[in-house]
Amino acid sequence: MKSVKVAEILESTGTELQLTVLAGRGGLGRMVSTMLIQKPGLALTGYVDFVQKGRVQILGSTELTFLERMEPEARVKACVGFCAVDVAVIVCTKGMAVNQALIDACEASGTPLFSSLQTTDVLISRIEHWLGDRLAPQTTMHGVLLECYGLGVLLMGKSGIGKSELALDLVQRGHPLVADDIVTIRRRGAETLYGQGSGLTRHLLEIRGLGILNVKDLFGVTAVREKKRIDLIAELVEWRADEEYDRLGLDERFFTILDVEVPLITVPVRPGRDMGVIVEAAARNQVLKSMGRNSANELQERLARELARGHVKDDID
Repeated sequence: MKSVKVAEILESTGTELQLTVLAGRGGLGRMVSTMLIQKPGLALTGYVDFVQKGRVQILGSTELTFLERMEPEARVKACVGFCAVDVAVIVCTKGMAVNQALIDACEASGTPLFSSLQTTDVLISRIEHWLGDRLAPQTTMHGVLLECYGLGVLLMGKSGIGKSELALDLVQRGHPLVADDIVTIRRRGAETLYGQGSGLTRHLLEIRGLGILNVKDLFGVTAVREKKRIDLIAELVEWRADEEYDRLGLDERFFTILDVEVPLITVPVRPGRDMGVIVEAAARNQVLKSMGRNSANELQERLARELARGHVKDDID
């Protein structure tokens, strides 16, 4: 199971979430193992059976006000009992004052205690989004990812087939580059894949004979994207005269990544073919399919109707 250290949340989202450490710095190495957030209201009454250790615990105005109104002895007991569960981290919202009993209990147990100026709903949404990205199942693949007419198109194929050159052509046509060579892919939810480049090669494109090109510097900020959902995979293969290639598009094919099926097309490469136009047309066609329009199926239905009327011979090739 993937997990992240509490210290990573503080370092990566500290400014965005306006986090301040109140106590428990010794526990910043504790691990958060799920994007699910917990509001452990009943834990302050002593009922801690359902407090989850690997979750971020959020205390809003309701919980903090309840804590303030408790009798001193009961408050200390509640705070010590809550921290004894060995939770990952506690975050208090809205910049509210935090009772000293909770601060002392967190410090004594090494439980990280943060305060944030954000409202509870905003804080939960942003932490869940960040954790969802960091804890999502992920893999890396060799290829090039671009955005083409709003779709994320992943170009695949053996080394030297021309993926980067095709990507450069598409960038010149106005389609932003997401990643070249190594694409990091994360699954969000049950069936959504997002791809992005690695930190070292972000915005860079390798062209044999030219070397490394910085697409952002050459074409401007609109020529790159940080990440993109993967909607279509185009596999580039060398043209072979003895190979049969799909001419109608009736058989839909898919490529599975992280248990998610992505539509797949195979594009033969040979001199004279304008690969940029082909990929653009494939992206447009995929948009039509997502809207319920399938040209190949429409042609098949049209032929079936004509055959039924006797207007077309049965031996049409």
